Amino acid sequence: MSVKAFKLVSAVEREMLMGDKNYINIECIECCGKNLYIGTNDCFIYHFLLDEKISTAGKITFVATKQLHKYLGLKKPVSELKAASALTRLLVLCDNTITLVNMMNLEPVPTGARIKGAVTFALNENPVSGDPFCVEVCIISVKRRTIQMFLVFEDRVQIVKEVFTPEQPCAVAVDGYYLCLALTTQYIILNYSTGVSQDLFPYCSDEKRPIVKRIGRQEFLLAGPGGLGMFATVDGISQRAPVHWSENVIGAALCFPYVVALDDEFITVHSMLDQQQKQTLPFKEGHILQDCEGKVIVATNKGVYILVPLPLEKQIQDLLASHRVEEALVLAKGARRNIPKEKFQVMYKRILQQAGFIQFAQLQFLEAKELFR
Repeated sequence: MSVKAFKLVSAVEREMLMGDKNYINIECIECCGKNLYIGTNDCFIYHFLLDEKISTAGKITFVATKQLHKYLGLKKPVSELKAASALTRLLVLCDNTITLVNMMNLEPVPTGARIKGAVTFALNENPVSGDPFCVEVCIISVKRRTIQMFLVFEDRVQIVKEVFTPEQPCAVAVDGYYLCLALTTQYIILNYSTGVSQDLFPYCSDEKRPIVKRIGRQEFLLAGPGGLGMFATVDGISQRAPVHWSENVIGAALCFPYVVALDDEFITVHSMLDQQQKQTLPFKEGHILQDCEGKVIVATNKGVYILVPLPLEKQIQDLLASHRVEEALVLAKGARRNIPKEKFQVMYKRILQQAGFIQFAQLQFLEAKELFR
């Protein structure tokens, strides 16, 4: 049974990015506030300002205004972009080197600070240093079976720790001192402070692209065997049932209470509250899916789109209108963390009352009595 949880809205059309140059492909994206950054295969970074417009009918559109573009001077693709807004810096991975550039003019920092020998990297969203003017970066090093932790300041970088792994790592997410790693044959949790590691479950990175995604404090989402999206805490346990993805998932993102997944034909939406699939959106040739500050962004090689969530109250009302009382109540309870307490209590009472009348009309008097109570 489907729920309309998201609408897919175009953000950057291909003409804005590449005009008639068909050889240009989007390699990576990053969004920070209204700033949208795109890295391409011909070593350019593009900066757009993204404005959200809402029509009187409630229709949402995005207007992207190009600010500037910058050539990084190499014949290599820009493979990753991450914004460190507290430092007004963009971390750019190209040709195994992370360069710090100014978020507004895309110029490299004057000191030339950079991190060399990085295959991929992740920012620590639950930092341990306590310094608001630095970000903690974990890189998978070009050195075999090596992870390195760095502190990145406005104009300098400092290595903090080097950790060796039992197999070659290929994907990483960070939470505090904990690294969630996809190795060649399995996922593990590694505490880089103590060196203690915990095996999670086997996985063959040669057959499929691993997914490692931090979804909250001390919790990660992983692409498991058999097309399962598995949740794991830093203690190596799962507090939620897995979600059933397709076998060839490319990326995953979180927009509470939903987990969004991308494969080569569809975007699928599962609820974290009951693990059920709620929505399927056809989307061909997608190769990037990520959440940036609450926005869920998808991209093909040529265009960027945003998944706009419908208000939770509207979703709950749609479920009640379809007489899906249990699902509506699960979603309403899950909405508690997104809605101010007083507003939530008023809304929840009204939903219980509506649900009660639906049960009453279906002659389910005991259930109705409980809801009215």
